[in-house]
Amino acid sequence: MIDILIQNLANHDIVSEDERSLVRSLATRERSYEIDEDLVSENSRPSYSTLLTAGFAARYKLTPDGTRQITALHVPGDFVDLHAFLLKTMDHGIIALSPCRVMQIDHTELETVTRKAPHLTRLLWLKTIIDGAIHREWIVAMGRRSKRAHLAHLLCELHMRLQAMGLTQDLSFHFPLSQGEMADVLGLSLVHMNRTIQNLRKDGLISWVNHTVTILDWDELRDIADFDPTYLSLTVEPR
Repeated sequence: MIDILIQNLANHDIVSEDERSLVRSLATRERSYEIDEDLVSENSRPSYSTLLTAGFAARYKLTPDGTRQITALHVPGDFVDLHAFLLKTMDHGIIALSPCRVMQIDHTELETVTRKAPHLTRLLWLKTIIDGAIHREWIVAMGRRSKRAHLAHLLCELHMRLQAMGLTQDLSFHFPLSQGEMADVLGLSLVHMNRTIQNLRKDGLISWVNHTVTILDWDELRDIADFDPTYLSLTVEPR
């Protein structure tokens, strides 16, 4: 199961056999989570970081009145809280949006990586940098794109992230989120979220049936979103 991390890192640079062996030697614990169960709780002090191996998870914050804003979506191969290694106290929660399987890697094991493998350390650092780049794109989308363009951008992004992990079939991918959860991602009411999805469907750009999203016109959806995947750093080059 740890090979999914190697696959993710190899999307950005060559991972040597020694580095692969080091990753495979890390002591890990496997665990499963049900829908709506926290993988990591706000204000907790985890002694490990969590690698998502199956399912969808989300980073989120709750407002004092109980409303939720989802600030990141995680797909298989993502470290959902690598930053906890240095943050210590979590200032947000991470929740399962579908049944999830994870591997938990102790921070003492990650310390070993930082001592023994500087290149591998840089690749793990890169993953947190890409998380930051995704956050910037989400902020731009939230503040400056129409809701139609915002949703189009998110679907383009998810397709490319899932494709990099071998989790798409042509332009289709499994996407188990409800419209209510999508409303928490885009910061919309449920009614407005439904209208935005129907708008893209009506224009023949997407199909969204039984938790499967199919992009019917990639070029047009990309143009609506003004989508440039540079921020995902999906090129293999020296890091």
